[in-house]
Amino acid sequence: MKPTADTTLRLHTFALAAVASQLPEPTEGSSEPELDFLRSQLTAATATTTTWYQGLKAHLSQPIHQDVPLLQLSRDWHLTLLELLTVALAAAVEDNAMVGRALARVQAPLGGSRPTLSLLSTALAELSDHRAPIPTLMNGVAVQSGLLTVHNENAPLPERTVRVPIHLCFALDHLDATVPGTTLGLTDSQPLPLAESLLTSVSQYGESLKADPNHLLAIRTGSSVEGRAVAAALASAFNRRPLFIEEPIETSQSPGQSPVGLAPWLYLRQMMPVFCLELAPGDRYSLPAIPHYTGPLLALCGPDGSLTAPNRDTLTWHLPIPPRAERQALWQQAIGNSEMAAELARDHRHSCDRIAQLGRLAHHYSTLNHHEAPTPEDIRAAAWSGEGIGLDALAQPLTQAISDDALVIPNSLQKDLHTLLLRCRCRDNLTDGLGASTTARYHPGVKALFVGPSGTGKTLAAGWLATQLGMPLYRVDLASIVSKYIGETEKNLAQLLARSERAEVVLLFDEADSLFGKRTDVQQANDRFANTQTNYLLQRIESYDGITLLTSNSRQRFDSAFARRLDLIIEFTQPRSQERRALWQSHLGTHHTLTPQHLNQLATTADLCGGHIRNAVLSAAVLAQAGDRPIQLGDVVQGLSAEYRKLGRQTPASLQSGRGGD
Repeated sequence: MKPTADTTLRLHTFALAAVASQLPEPTEGSSEPELDFLRSQLTAATATTTTWYQGLKAHLSQPIHQDVPLLQLSRDWHLTLLELLTVALAAAVEDNAMVGRALARVQAPLGGSRPTLSLLSTALAELSDHRAPIPTLMNGVAVQSGLLTVHNENAPLPERTVRVPIHLCFALDHLDATVPGTTLGLTDSQPLPLAESLLTSVSQYGESLKADPNHLLAIRTGSSVEGRAVAAALASAFNRRPLFIEEPIETSQSPGQSPVGLAPWLYLRQMMPVFCLELAPGDRYSLPAIPHYTGPLLALCGPDGSLTAPNRDTLTWHLPIPPRAERQALWQQAIGNSEMAAELARDHRHSCDRIAQLGRLAHHYSTLNHHEAPTPEDIRAAAWSGEGIGLDALAQPLTQAISDDALVIPNSLQKDLHTLLLRCRCRDNLTDGLGASTTARYHPGVKALFVGPSGTGKTLAAGWLATQLGMPLYRVDLASIVSKYIGETEKNLAQLLARSERAEVVLLFDEADSLFGKRTDVQQANDRFANTQTNYLLQRIESYDGITLLTSNSRQRFDSAFARRLDLIIEFTQPRSQERRALWQSHLGTHHTLTPQHLNQLATTADLCGGHIRNAVLSAAVLAQAGDRPIQLGDVVQGLSAEYRKLGRQTPASLQSGRGGD
């Protein structure tokens, strides 16, 4: 379309000229600015023709640049001339105060500054092709798509006004606008680097959607940042920009509503809609229809829930963890150290988003610690910082590193824990070279159950494992997870696992039988819901990608189906005398006066677990510090007596009598 030479004529000029043509001839000497303005528009529209309608026809053959977006939309969506000029006039009201004043003058006393259906039906009747103008507008594409909105629902039909939403007015002027609940494009100044395999998949999905755009593509990921980056790459494949739409507002009439005039907005500003949803287990969500939008729909969500869209087939894409070679390239880009990048890619299954985040945090800690470049300690500090993970509301970080010396356990238990450590380290490529029956339905997650009496070192062993793996350890806060409301427990656990997968942390479920306990016979409604909750937990923990450690005092408390889903069950038994001696030595350190004979007597006489020994030593340390001296046997005996009282047991007579004292 070639622009006209007369740049003063716009589409709304001819709409105003049509209104002016209905005015009576001015009386001599009278002057009203609003009416004079309207008559000036009629004069401009008929400068080279006899009528404004003939002027409109000439203008449409050579429109000016400002009118091209609306004319292109009108051509592709088959708007009538009546709709075209109505939109132009309604948009001009939002741009030019004199247009609104002029319309208010001719519509007085009932009308306002926006055009009424009565005014439009009278002034633009010539454009309605012998059809009733008001029904033509009300049933036309412009109103159905939201390009035009009709207001004053309680008023008679002729008195109702029409308007063009503000963001569409901006779009018609080649400008972007802000609409609540939406974000145009990515907000990060630096785009997230994506793995090559992800970019290849983006290209493949893009070609598929171009061949048949009538689909809903559900992009499932625990990282909204990575999901948005992938959606932006897909939109770019269509030469469009992503419009991120937060979960549509629910109403009593509709499960969700899109922004007003979404389809014309997408068309005018070359955008692709991306719905950002948070779905709980069992949720079934139907996206709102977008009348007259013919491109693909994208939706970002987690692993739970199901999605549909009216008259569209749903495709599902679970964003995978990049393979090791691609993780190494991402780490190299993030920290600039090839040797560290190789080690981190080998030892950790991080997503693109998490690698970029840890790289940024590592540079931050490197600056704080006056390092020239990020070190392994900076990476570890970044992983433990918990920033941006969102786990703190659902789990408690256990930040203390547990060394080999701190873990005093029998040799058989050491072997079991080292086997578990190897399983965790090999989980990424464990099925390489194995048969189809092994690789089918394989998930790289590792699940282990620590069983044994309280105080036998189960939580300490979890800390040791996390330390060896160089991964943060989070103990699940059951009070934050378990809810009395139906469905809330599953929702909380889904959020916990999704965030944990993204961050790659070790999850510790203390007293896990309260969550993963046996299913019961259904005798009342609560039993049915409790069993449904257990079923979900068993299924979700099986597909969990990370490392899960569960502790319990007895394996008999777990549902029998759960044992099959566990990779290892490790028994923590009461320590024997030689192990108790090692525990006493490990806890007491060097600042004490106990002799080897005292340690032997404590080990053989006080048959307690490591947790109780730790408490006794701490109590003894209080007494010793109060006396400004090393720990003595009497201090230890007092601490032991307190532990025995907790257990409701008598302190051994040999200790009560003070035999073996200092």
